[in-house]
Amino acid sequence: MKQKKIVAWAISAIVYLGLVIGGYTVYASMNQNNDHTENHSAASHSNEKKETGTEEEHNDEHTSQKSEGADSGHSDHAARAEREVAANVKYEEGLITIDLKDKDQNSPELEISHEKMMHLIIVSADLEDYYHLHPEEKGNGTYTLKFDLPENSYKAFVDIKPKNLAYQVSPIELHVGNGHGEHEDNTLKADTNLTKTINEKTVELTTAELVSNKDVTLNFDTKGITPEPYLGALGHVVILDDKGEKFVHVHPASEEKTVFKTKFDKPGLYKVWGEFKFDGKVNIYPFVIEVK
Repeated sequence: MKQKKIVAWAISAIVYLGLVIGGYTVYASMNQNNDHTENHSAASHSNEKKETGTEEEHNDEHTSQKSEGADSGHSDHAARAEREVAANVKYEEGLITIDLKDKDQNSPELEISHEKMMHLIIVSADLEDYYHLHPEEKGNGTYTLKFDLPENSYKAFVDIKPKNLAYQVSPIELHVGNGHGEHEDNTLKADTNLTKTINEKTVELTTAELVSNKDVTLNFDTKGITPEPYLGALGHVVILDDKGEKFVHVHPASEEKTVFKTKFDKPGLYKVWGEFKFDGKVNIYPFVIEVK
């Protein structure tokens, strides 16, 4: 009898021990699964946070670059999508009027660029007539100049440097009288002779290879006569494409030489005007070049 009790007790102990071990095994397995799920969720959240942070950093970088571009405000004629200053040009009875407004319709503050607040370039439809003018500020974003323009169609280029605002020089249609010629009507042909004499002063344009999307050097040989300082430089060069759309205003690369560096975005014909001052008078030398 005593032996039977011992056997029964042993069996009960074994069963109990089995239940304890089984229960612990199930508990451990469930706890491991929970830990794995929590860790996976935490990792996913960390990755999501990391991706969101990257996007925020990208947005911050984009904003910084945009602000930097806006703050520079230089009229360097590079292509820019943003434009924070609008210019309007009118001509009535011998008076040129330019109205400038920023995006809030306020008058933008301009910085002096080559001794002037504003450089106004006006070119006729056939790219023959060329004027470099400097209207004076009259207040409230208005600039005016009395100047007689012959009857014709023109494109005006308001070359300014707004303070802390983005700006891009763009052509503005200007019609005087009944003239309505189109810039597409011009018949440009590349010059075979790049030597011009104006008011008994000769200038020769020499270049290296004229190739698009590469740095190009324009050397104006003034035949041993150093030009007088003009608007803070030895000279100025304005370039238009044959459609009168692409505008480039180039200044000398050196204070001692009439050498200008630029780049052409695409091949084609271009009209070049070199401005040099001799004997107190500014001479304008026109050239037509072909860029390959």
